[in-house]
Amino acid sequence: MNYILLAMPLFAILICIELVVDGHRKTGYYRINDSISSLNAGVLSRISDVFRKLIPLSIYVYIEQNYALLDLQRTTTVWIIAFVLYDLCYYAKHRYSHEINVLWASHVVHHSSEEYNLTTALRQTSGNIFSWIFYVPMALLGFEPVIFIAVASLNLLYQFWVHTRHIPKLGFYEWIFVTPSNHRVHHATNQRYLDKNYGGVFIVWDRIFGSFTEESEDEPCIYGIRKPLKSWNPIWTNLHFYSQLLRDAWYTKLWQDKFTIWFRPTGWRPLDMEERFPLAKYHQDSFKKYDIKIPTFNSYYSLLQHVFILVGGFLYFQNVTEFNTFQQLVGGCFIILSCISVGMILEGRKWAIALEYIRYGAFILFAYQQVMTERLFIASLVVAAISFVAVYFVKPINHEVLTEQ
Repeated sequence: MNYILLAMPLFAILICIELVVDGHRKTGYYRINDSISSLNAGVLSRISDVFRKLIPLSIYVYIEQNYALLDLQRTTTVWIIAFVLYDLCYYAKHRYSHEINVLWASHVVHHSSEEYNLTTALRQTSGNIFSWIFYVPMALLGFEPVIFIAVASLNLLYQFWVHTRHIPKLGFYEWIFVTPSNHRVHHATNQRYLDKNYGGVFIVWDRIFGSFTEESEDEPCIYGIRKPLKSWNPIWTNLHFYSQLLRDAWYTKLWQDKFTIWFRPTGWRPLDMEERFPLAKYHQDSFKKYDIKIPTFNSYYSLLQHVFILVGGFLYFQNVTEFNTFQQLVGGCFIILSCISVGMILEGRKWAIALEYIRYGAFILFAYQQVMTERLFIASLVVAAISFVAVYFVKPINHEVLTEQ
């Protein structure tokens, strides 16, 4: 059962509630561009899951079926142990994802938002090729794939609600479980908070292994990453740190560094690359959020288009098992293209408008070829027509004179 898909409407409701609370309290924890960027990354993450399922091989299933040490039954005790053990494995994976370059290249997606709200929870990576390694112990112990998938989904679902600034500390609960307060610390770039509080459900792992830090009222959290992303493009969100590693590996002169850079501590670079291509140093006191000034209509147009993407994406995920491989690939690629296009509108790129017209044409063609009912095709034409007229009023900006707030 896909618990994440079932929870999507609930996620939307909770985000809307937090938006109302944010507006009532006038706290300003939401920005349209940052929130859409987070949701775009979340949509791409779900699409990548669909594409991965087209590959029949599962390492976890293979290990569990051929090398399991125990024959575990689906008892209540086994489920509880699996839930706790999964979180311990998640803690290990999460911690190493902050400590090794190639793992951080994937995980950095989740930390790239410079806001902290419920949409941040959905800003997930579209791929981590090494994550399976940390769950091999569960496969070897004999936890069935059904149990593993279920507890993994429940763990991820729990983590959604802790991505908020509207819930204060929760007393004794803080000692055992991950809460909004101690997870705010995890997302902060302040030196005192950096690389702390890795737990998914249980914060006790951090207390046991010495990685816990409490949120202080004297030092508010600053969110984001120390090398700011400065983009609303969801593809670049997923690739920007890989790009840096690849560039450093290519240009460094030492062959040893070309191979070891990927597995060095996060942030490590070859000495010659530090000298030839130095990166701007992070200064906590001079940090500024990335916030391109674009016409107000562009923002609302992007918001409208993203609503269409979310609705269309939900319908796609809900019915994806009924599609053939071609429909899964084409539908998924169209959603990815839509996310990129909306991100480019938020950046005010000139070519984004042309991309929008191409997208509408592809949408109508795909709908005509694949939609089974007349009503749904008419609805698709209405959406495309509204968007086609609205994009006429979208105005690009001159990036040569771009100023950031």
